[in-house]
Amino acid sequence: MKLYNSSYYVNGLLRCMKLNNKYYILRHGEAVSNIKQITSSWPEKFENPLTERGIEMIKESAEKLMDKNIDLIFSSDLLRTKQTAEIVSKALKIEPEFDKRLREVNFGIFNSKPITNLDIYFKKEEERIFRNMPKGETYKKVLERIYDFLKDTDKKYKGRNILIISHECPLWILESKVRGTSLLQYLTEVPRDDRIHKGQIKELN
Repeated sequence: MKLYNSSYYVNGLLRCMKLNNKYYILRHGEAVSNIKQITSSWPEKFENPLTERGIEMIKESAEKLMDKNIDLIFSSDLLRTKQTAEIVSKALKIEPEFDKRLREVNFGIFNSKPITNLDIYFKKEEERIFRNMPKGETYKKVLERIYDFLKDTDKKYKGRNILIISHECPLWILESKVRGTSLLQYLTEVPRDDRIHKGQIKELN
């Protein structure tokens, strides 16, 4: 896992993002879609709340955040992330702000369909960087919107501890950007099992 060394390379140069704030990222807890192994993006075509196990995951995560001195919470506005944000908000006594730029990748025609459909359509995950799902997004498009969110937020605040609540895909893409790695390098060097897990907290920078 080369990306987790102290240095990161882009086009042969060392480069990590310098940010004005301290950021933490949190993936939503287990949801119905995770149990049923189906995709769920926008628009939400079925009720997809956190499971009881997912709720417990986030309660545990909220406890771990108590000593992080979080000042602001930003979250995706999909149901499972909104519920995650509400649990954390109650524990930290901070009202979350919801931003559609933090939404899950747009699965297009595969939204609400079995995850296995993606494995059939794309032979390799790397194809998804530039090849979009029909009526959906590429990973590059996800990078553009989530980086736009980060730039706006980092320009607006300074010296704050900020929690970002989102989904697996946008969060690993944001992590790759901040660490100065290309999407292809991240996909090549980081095993899928080492990406952010449901209910997991990571320091972004």
